[in-house]
Amino acid sequence: MTYLSFDKFSKNFGEKILFDNVSMQVNEGDKIALIARNGSGKTSLLRMVAGLESLNTGAKMELNKKVRIGYLEQAPHFADDKTIEEIIYMSDSENVNVVRQYDHAMATHDEQGINNWLGEMERLQLWDLEARIKEILGKLALHDVTQTVKTLSGGQRKRLALAQMLIDNPEFLIFDEPTNHLDPPMIEWLEDWLTQERITLLLVTHDRYFLDNVCNQIIELDGGNLYKYAGNYSDYLEKKNMRYENDKANIEKAKNLYRKELDWIRKQPKARGTKAKARVDAFDVVEKKAKTKIDDERVKLEIDANRIGTKVLEFHNVCKAYGDKIMLDKFSYKFQRFEKIGIAGRNGVGKSTFIKMVIDEVQPDSGSIIVGETIKIGHYSQEGMKLPQDMRALEVVQNIASYIPLKGGKTLSASQLLERFLFTHDDQFTYVSKLSGGEQRRLQLLCVLMDNPNFLILDEPTNDLDLHTLMALEDFLEDFPGSAIIITHDRYFLDKVVDHIFIFEGAGKVHDYNGKISEFQFDNYKDKKGSSLNEVDKKDVPAAKSGPIIKKVKLSYKEQRELELLPDEISKLDTEKAALEQALLEHTIDYVKVKSISDALVEKLASIDTKTLRWLQLSELVGE
Repeated sequence: MTYLSFDKFSKNFGEKILFDNVSMQVNEGDKIALIARNGSGKTSLLRMVAGLESLNTGAKMELNKKVRIGYLEQAPHFADDKTIEEIIYMSDSENVNVVRQYDHAMATHDEQGINNWLGEMERLQLWDLEARIKEILGKLALHDVTQTVKTLSGGQRKRLALAQMLIDNPEFLIFDEPTNHLDPPMIEWLEDWLTQERITLLLVTHDRYFLDNVCNQIIELDGGNLYKYAGNYSDYLEKKNMRYENDKANIEKAKNLYRKELDWIRKQPKARGTKAKARVDAFDVVEKKAKTKIDDERVKLEIDANRIGTKVLEFHNVCKAYGDKIMLDKFSYKFQRFEKIGIAGRNGVGKSTFIKMVIDEVQPDSGSIIVGETIKIGHYSQEGMKLPQDMRALEVVQNIASYIPLKGGKTLSASQLLERFLFTHDDQFTYVSKLSGGEQRRLQLLCVLMDNPNFLILDEPTNDLDLHTLMALEDFLEDFPGSAIIITHDRYFLDKVVDHIFIFEGAGKVHDYNGKISEFQFDNYKDKKGSSLNEVDKKDVPAAKSGPIIKKVKLSYKEQRELELLPDEISKLDTEKAALEQALLEHTIDYVKVKSISDALVEKLASIDTKTLRWLQLSELVGE
């Protein structure tokens, strides 16, 4: 069943064309991710589909009238005086209204109301719906439904909007950055929820594990055009590379033809015959193709950090609490030069307080924090710095420095740095107020890095940044000649760039985990002796980084079954590999056949490596 189709969608921002005559169709069960650079019009496209932004002249959109749409904005807005309870039950659904009345009667001990609505609950068989509502609120940590909106943080408001949509249960979900402000357990739960077959989804997100686990289609908005890729994010990367290589080959062919046709054009008098005129017209098409530029630019970050001494940052028996809520309990640690540490954990367990103590915004209750004399901290905050809206992007950068040092003794001007952060010449003279949210975040990141720090503190750097910027930031951090603390819910980002992770559990306990965040089981904190896995080692030096230390845990049924089947699967692959190697020896003349066998052999070897590594991981988890 077709839920939505649109045709000839266009959008421009001044002279900048965001997308031009694009078309798309959404069918029941589709889970489509929209990928594009910041400022490319992703949010505008979602808002047009959701009916919140006007269509351009000539655009056509057909929405199945039987389908209800739910739209989750990046920054939801609610009336400050409304309670969580009032908002989550703000639905046209009769069933949701019955559950609301029943729960309200129960909460107020209204016996008459309980009797009235109990019958309706039984008649409509709404007990599963009530359980689902409680599950959603619990998983998204919205426990006190009497709270008013004005008391909620930005992250809580985002989770409230998500809860409202999931409870309302529309057939077609449109999400703009749904994983922002969700901690890893929440994200994993949401992934499971959205993979249900009946759910149809159109979303924008930078979370690559989320894209891999949820989506079955990727739509890329690039150069004003839409490109459709079947499969998840991993499939998209592979197919995009194939498209890029194919485009390069076609442009190269067009260039060769262009040179020949240009020579003919120069030699010919003004075209008079029909055939000659047709050739001239065709030349214009070839010329346009030959001069096409493939924009595969990545943000290039080559800033040279200040020299970093042997003493970096030290915590000695640090304690911090707000009333009865303990944030840190006798925490000790010596940060090493060039060490990159990730910080993860549920919301509200002390991650931001930890950062504020490092930058001296919050003082510990006891213990000491020592910052090395050579340390220059660069802080990229979750809230973001307040950029002057009436200044141009170039002026903002020049206010910090006109030039910055690069590796090798070179320097880079403010304008050149902006270009490397994907700000075109026109973009540099754009007022900050006219930049998209993602572009402003990119500008904030630039301002932090250009101050030449040697100790980076990045608090949710992945929010609102496009994938191009994220990949470049990952590359930069891997080679950054300094230390870094990174707080983010982006599991892929943490897996890629950090050496190890501080897991904040709460009650002041921190576990120094030497594995990947995607492998950490947040719901299994206790070992067999019942002691907490969240006690940081009280030694003054960090744990050795020789490799991941995997704690013994109980495997799920699915994992246990996977562990049992892997040896046979690996053995089968080894047999198939041997057969391919033998076949390769038997085909030394037929190039096409040899190439086919060779490609298959490479794939087989990769599969063996992947399954062997997985077997080792599962074996270590259970201590085999």
